Order: sequence, then C-alpha cells, then structure tokens
Amino acid sequence: MKILLPPSETKRPGGDGAPLDVDALALTTLADRRRAVIDALVDLAGDEETARSVLKLSPKQAGDIAHNRMLRSAPTMPAVDRYTGVLFDALDASTLSAASRRWLASHVWIHSAPLGPVAALDPLPAYRLAAGTSLPGLPALRRHWAEATTAAIADEDPVFVLDLRSEAYVALGPVPSSVPSVYVRVVTEHGKALNHFNKKSKGLLTRALAEDRPRVRSVRTLRTWADSRGIVLRDASEPGVIELVVAE
Repeated sequence: MKILLPPSETKRPGGDGAPLDVDALALTTLADRRRAVIDALVDLAGDEETARSVLKLSPKQAGDIAHNRMLRSAPTMPAVDRYTGVLFDALDASTLSAASRRWLASHVWIHSAPLGPVAALDPLPAYRLAAGTSLPGLPALRRHWAEATTAAIADEDPVFVLDLRSEAYVALGPVPSSVPSVYVRVVTEHGKALNHFNKKSKGLLTRALAEDRPRVRSVRTLRTWADSRGIVLRDASEPGVIELVVAE
C-alpha cells in the first residue's frame, strides 16, 4: 500500500541534513521536472517584489522568499518532520517508533508542489509554493505535473493507494486508473464535510496505520483493519471514494 498525503503550507525551519539531492528522491522519473521548478523558484527569488506578488505573500511572510533562494544549498530534514500544521501535528511522526518511521518511509508519499510526491523520510529544505501558483517561465503546475506524476505512480505499480490529498493536490497527479485506489473524504455521521477535523483525522489515521503496520492490499483489508481499531470507514455515494466518519 501507498498513502498519498497533502503537504502543509507551514514548515519547520532549519535542519541538519545535507542539501537537497533531487536524484535521491522517490519517484526518480520526476527529477527533470523537479529541477525545472527549483530553477524557476530560485530565479523568482531574485526579485523580491515579484516573488511576493506571485507567491501571494504578506510583508511578514517575505522571509519565505529566502527559503526559495536557498533551495539548492539549504539544510534538509525528513519531509514528514519538515511539515507542520493540523495534519502533521496529529501524525506527530517524531514520537513514533523507529519501526513505524521506517514504515512511513516505505508506505507514505507526501505530495509537494515543487517536487511532486516524495517519500515520508526524503530530506527536504524549507520552501514556499502552493499548488495553485503559476511560476514565471513554467506552465501552470497542474500542466507541469499531472501527466508525469500519474505516469510515475503507475511505474511504481503499488498494489493499492489510499489517497488522503486535498483536491488541489489530486489535480497535480491523479492516481492512474490502472492502480487500485480509494479517495478518503472526512465527514460527520450525518454526512457533513469537515475542514479542521478533516486534516486532523487524516493525520490520526496515518499515525494509526504506522503504529499497527497492517498489510493492506485493498479497500476490504483496509476496512477490516479500521474495524479492529474502532475507525469508521463507510462507502460513499461516488465510486472510488470512502468516508472516514468522525464526531463533530
């Protein structure tokens, strides 16, 4: 099984890892497209006023431009530790056992805007880029990434994909139809969609999977495991979607 997580806009600063090595990231066929986005971000960071406009940054967020300027040389940390925010705070990967972190490394991809999906323990620098941003010199990120990312996922040939991404990141690389997958929507018992609890619930679900490390190869085996954990997963009205039911 592979789990696809969205990234977070907020990130932990610093790191003690070596600078970014694009060729060492998961889904190696995306290397050239990753370099193209990095080049565009570094070039954009040379003009702070334009960078603030393109990235839609407030004056207080201008420091994020420096992160982009230093993408090739900045220290790194594992992706799952770099991201903060509701989902990653709930996942709380730093408190997991070594075995659970190894499970994350082999089972979780985090879908970043500049690099596409990366493995949970792939080392990343801090950066600023959202899925909907259009960078000078590049096509829209959806056009830049979608087809190549879908092909890269197909090349990996996972037995099953659990898609926990937001719709904006699904657009940057839909799971290929050849790969068994299911998209998760977080709802209340009465079917009301949630926002804050959406992210928190996805983080807690991923943490529970990392703790138990079940062998999941289909929706059926996923639901069998979830039942054992008291996690409610139910069919949605749309094909290819399941609902994660949580209390308001």
